[in-house]
Amino acid sequence: MRTLAQSARDMEAGASSRSLVEECLTRIADPAGEGRRVFLKVHADAARATADWIDSLCRHGMAPSRFAGIPISVKDLFDMAGDVTMSGSVALHDAPPAAADAVAVARLRAAGLIPIGRTNMTEFAFTGLGINPHYDTPRNPYDRATGRLPGGSSSGAAVSVTDGMAVAGLGTDTGGSCRIPAALCGIVGYKPTAKRIPLRGVLPLSFSLDSVGPLAPTVACCAALDAIMVGEEATDLQPFPLRGLRLAAPQTVVLDDLDATVSRGYVAALSALSRAGAGITDIPLHEIAEIAALNGRGGFAASEAYAWHKRLIEAKGALYDPRVLMRIMRGKDMDAAEYIELNRGRADLIRRVAAITSHYDALVMPTVPIIAPPLAELEAEERYRKVNLQVLRNPTVANMLDRCAISLPCHRHGEAPVGLMLIGEHGGDCRLFAIAAGIEAIVSPVMRPA
Repeated sequence: MRTLAQSARDMEAGASSRSLVEECLTRIADPAGEGRRVFLKVHADAARATADWIDSLCRHGMAPSRFAGIPISVKDLFDMAGDVTMSGSVALHDAPPAAADAVAVARLRAAGLIPIGRTNMTEFAFTGLGINPHYDTPRNPYDRATGRLPGGSSSGAAVSVTDGMAVAGLGTDTGGSCRIPAALCGIVGYKPTAKRIPLRGVLPLSFSLDSVGPLAPTVACCAALDAIMVGEEATDLQPFPLRGLRLAAPQTVVLDDLDATVSRGYVAALSALSRAGAGITDIPLHEIAEIAALNGRGGFAASEAYAWHKRLIEAKGALYDPRVLMRIMRGKDMDAAEYIELNRGRADLIRRVAAITSHYDALVMPTVPIIAPPLAELEAEERYRKVNLQVLRNPTVANMLDRCAISLPCHRHGEAPVGLMLIGEHGGDCRLFAIAAGIEAIVSPVMRPA
């Protein structure tokens, strides 16, 4: 993997945007690689033409940003002018092409980043596994011989980064869809405070929980892309000092049934942070246990997804992945009173948890409790359901609390990827990036030698 900063330095030293694009296109087209499963559409000609234009601007000192000319991937949930936004489905194949880019895509283009193609995903972003029966499922970069789950719903975004088909990926996160594939594939995934980045031009899953976020090799990459999508200038990230950092480690639910590899990585990360001077306090935070009950009837995702999909299902329900359709249909039976109670319950939960966690700089927990399982194990519905609930369980905490969150790799070189999740305060995105950058230098295999 190449970071945004490394790519920018390469270009400053004489490399061209066209060469970066060609390198990514070569990897996408490699018949022995994952390109055919990762990308639903490759914008090869447009990427080459844009790269040539950026190279011309750079020669005249007119680059729109320091990251101009760097290729990125875009999840198939975002409008891109002239493309049909399929959302990993076949039910939208005859929908009209988008008239304009989604706001997030437009801002990345304006900064000179080059969308190289549209990435595969769980159909309509519904489930955290990344499985897509219509277009096949990208294989996790760890243990490809077995064929493991990539995590979702931003599955193609994650694998496009791990395999060097793009320097970074643009994804969405409603219940963990940036952080889950990042954790399972060994990269960084960021979920901003919802509504921090405009959602205009993004096909919705849940109006209440949806957010737009990046997947990339490092925290600094994610911070830079976040700033651009917010509409700010990307500045150098200054890591937060670890000495005196106050981290709260919840003990309720989030540590249940940890895989041995995940447990080992999590304990090692906390030990390393403690040695570096961070203060880590175990707190009960029993309130987390209430989230499952709030979502017991399908929660915001099912009810709000059904509101959007109702007419499409009536016309083309037979074209849906049956597992996705079943989950959307859970929203059909939620009445107005239950939806109002759900909103009130969430608001009350947010208020109570904020009073408890206000004394800490961030919450810390494993991103997901398991390593990526083999895809072959998920054919049975019971196993599919269990694993989906497992991988969504911890990331959903941040979405339900309406906070920012980030997943950092914390495994040892050569081991299955494990994610360490930090949850910041509502609106505390810039502070969380600084905290995560300080922690990354201690726990991430990308940042430390083997």
